[in-house]
Parts: sequence; structure tokens; C-alpha cells
Amino acid sequence: MDTATTLPHVNATLNAITIVFLIAAFWLIKQKRIEAHRRAMLGALTVSALFLASYLVYHFTAPIFVFRGEGLVRPFYYALLISHVILAALATPLILVTAWRGLKRTDARHRALARWTWPVWMYVSVSGVAVYAMLYHVYA
Repeated sequence: MDTATTLPHVNATLNAITIVFLIAAFWLIKQKRIEAHRRAMLGALTVSALFLASYLVYHFTAPIFVFRGEGLVRPFYYALLISHVILAALATPLILVTAWRGLKRTDARHRALARWTWPVWMYVSVSGVAVYAMLYHVYA
């Protein structure tokens, strides 16, 4: 397997699956279907963990991929990329603490943190797919 050509597509797919799990989990909790919400969030957590492992393998084994877009799209791309990377680093501990509180059923504390964690996690997942699309499809 050539990690440089395969893993970016795997990573984008994992991010897209995470988006589906996060949307489902949001809808399920609004329906007060707590057990189904828990399963969807554990699915998102599992897929995100697989993504992180794949992402690390990719970045330790593949050369740096240079963005080829020119003009006004360059600052947009780099703003998106920088916000994505910073929020991804912040999201990881937020996700873990929020999941722990949910699993322990400290519901009030879980909800208070989840109000911040879910949108950050969603942004990171969506912006990850957007960065991938810009790098490998739109400006390839």
C-alpha cells in the first residue's frame, strides 16, 4: 500500500463517516433516545480514533503535499487549514472528557461541555473533508 496516495482518501472517508455519526447523534439526543445517541457517539469516537491513527501514519510516511491553488483561494485555504489544525488539537481532549462524562452519566456536566464539543468536532470533520477536496480534487 502506498500511504501517500491511499491514506488521504481513507482519511476523508473516515471524516465523512464521523459527520454522519455526529448528525445522527445530535438528532437522536433531540428525540431523547439516549441509548441510540450513546451508540452513535461511540461510533463517531471509534471512527475518529481510526482517522487519527491513519492520519498519523500518513504524516509520518508521506511527503508534504503542497496546495496548488492560486490567487484569492490561497489565503482562504490556509485560513481553513490553520483553523482546522488548531481546533482539531483542542477537540481531542474536549471529545475525550465529554465522552467520559456521557459514559459516566454525569448528564448536566456532559451537556454543558457537549454544547461546545459537538460544534467544534463537526467543524473539524467538515473542514477536514473540505481541505481534502481542495487538495486532491479541486486544485489537484
